[in-house]
Amino acid sequence: MERENSDDGNKSSPGKTDAPLFAWPWEFLGSYKYLLYGPFLAEFIYSRSGEEKQSRSWCMHIFVLCMLRSIIHQLWSSYDGMLFINRDRRRTQRGIDFKQIDSEWHWDNFIILQAIVGSVLCLSFPCLVELPIWDNRGIICCIILHVLLAEPLYYWVHRLLHLPNLFKHYHWLHHSSKVPHPFTAGHSSFLEHLILCVIVGIPTLGTTLVGYGSISMFYGYLLIFDFLRCLGHSNIEVFPHQIFDILPPLKYLIYTPTYHGLHHIHQKSNFCLFMPLFDVLGNTIDERYWNLHRETSSSAGRKGRIPDFVFLAHGVDVMSSLHAPFVFRSFSSTPFSTKVFLIPLWPFSLLVILAMWGFSKTFPVSSYKLRGRLYHLWFVPRFGFQYFLPFATEGINKQIEDAILKADRLGVKIISLAALNKNEALNGGGVLFVNKHPDLNVRVVHGNTLTAAVILKGIPQEVNEVFLAGATSKLGRAIAIYLARRRVRVLMLTQSTERFTKIQKEAPMDRQNFLVQVTKYQAAKHCKTWIIGKWTTPREQLWAPPGTHFHQFVVPTIIPFRRDCTYGSLAAMKLPDDVEGLGICEYTLERGAVHACHAGGVVHNLEGWSHHEVGAIDVDQIDVVWEAALRHGMKPC
Repeated sequence: MERENSDDGNKSSPGKTDAPLFAWPWEFLGSYKYLLYGPFLAEFIYSRSGEEKQSRSWCMHIFVLCMLRSIIHQLWSSYDGMLFINRDRRRTQRGIDFKQIDSEWHWDNFIILQAIVGSVLCLSFPCLVELPIWDNRGIICCIILHVLLAEPLYYWVHRLLHLPNLFKHYHWLHHSSKVPHPFTAGHSSFLEHLILCVIVGIPTLGTTLVGYGSISMFYGYLLIFDFLRCLGHSNIEVFPHQIFDILPPLKYLIYTPTYHGLHHIHQKSNFCLFMPLFDVLGNTIDERYWNLHRETSSSAGRKGRIPDFVFLAHGVDVMSSLHAPFVFRSFSSTPFSTKVFLIPLWPFSLLVILAMWGFSKTFPVSSYKLRGRLYHLWFVPRFGFQYFLPFATEGINKQIEDAILKADRLGVKIISLAALNKNEALNGGGVLFVNKHPDLNVRVVHGNTLTAAVILKGIPQEVNEVFLAGATSKLGRAIAIYLARRRVRVLMLTQSTERFTKIQKEAPMDRQNFLVQVTKYQAAKHCKTWIIGKWTTPREQLWAPPGTHFHQFVVPTIIPFRRDCTYGSLAAMKLPDDVEGLGICEYTLERGAVHACHAGGVVHNLEGWSHHEVGAIDVDQIDVVWEAALRHGMKPC
């Protein structure tokens, strides 16, 4: 990792990871580090019964405090990621990429450290074990010790950590995070958090040693401490500038996200813990802060930067709804799969889905940049099963239409529709909206041309026969005609002779014989290349011979039932390497990959094409779109 360039002209220097006390002692445990909470949990359970109940209660308090502190950071993380609530208060529009997420993966190491230190202190100082619940004198004493000792000590230690040698060996890690986030607060070296333990301990232990300690003082100080640290490292400005106009002294008593954010950009200023007063006294305050805060705060509620491109996504099922970036950041940064820890959250997620069903508006959930252009992911609050309910059709189309009209009003150039949002039975692949609003400036794109291209380019050239289920759909029709032009025999599964004949006539006269209508899966029992565009049951898959590969464009994907066959995922493309701020995985896809219909809209935007891409796929454009995607640095998955 490298130190981010600052405005003082210093060159970035490589970070050092071999310095003494830089690495965490339990780093080798990885995610198994949470086993270190085991003794606290065991003692907590043991303390609830028997004669040891009172004397062991400190284990309960440490364990509960650790959980509460983790919850505070998680809630701040969720709020920070709610683009639909706070997009106008964001200090930077840049998203958090996978590199930063991985770097901050173990942000909560400091909570474990402080739990261990706390347990050692409880065993060493019996006075910590027998504390009253509340003591007014202790609260006042804790505040005084914080202001007079903890704040100035942190200020001077922080300045020391910015000396070239200490920064190069330790503090660079904290500043390696390009976009501030609540988890960034805990992203530091082991030595720095040992020092922080001392700073946190001054008000709490000091108050206890003078005889005014209480349980509520420990809880209150530690939780407020974490709350303020998360606040300062948030990318969202939460303080209205008017409050400092009404109470001017307040701006020296509490820092804001904008205040601390300046420190990460201009690293020779704003060293305070929570109180800018000490930067004033130390002559290290950045005077640009006041105007910048007023500007950021004043922008709330105003129209910010308009995205060039919007991908209109939808939910799949209850579990996948928990893959949203504002739920668990680490979880959404990896391909979706059902995890054990999600199961207890299923009822709550279901309630949220039912509530969202009654919510009539789309909302943005993430953003990224590509070649200077801003790309948004908007979410239609509808989920897979709802698209197949006849009575829900009108409501879903209304929401999609409202999203298109909203994009048009904002000045968005391209809006691309996700799989079920462009369902043929729902709206004819977007034709409904284009016909209803002929004067749209935003271009509506279903992206199926690139989807067809990805599927077709994935079929080996030597293949001379394929079986196609879902043959009369938009994608099925285009795939069949394209393959017929390549002199590949296509077994088209359809019960409708009329629809088959119509598609057959679209193929060149001398290639029409390559399209063959079949009405049963048994007809493909000797074909090893299956292209699935409709739901296929495990029983129907049994007709495929061993060694068959299932290409897919069906949503949801079919169950991988056959162990003697291989299954492809939905058509997808890797975005260009110069994409910025991408930190979520699109459903089950790998990092940096998006569904082909999403990529198709990106290509449409990068190429500057001015036509709508709705309705039937233009077979002649399949190779054109494919070559454009490769030219812009996209790669098939």
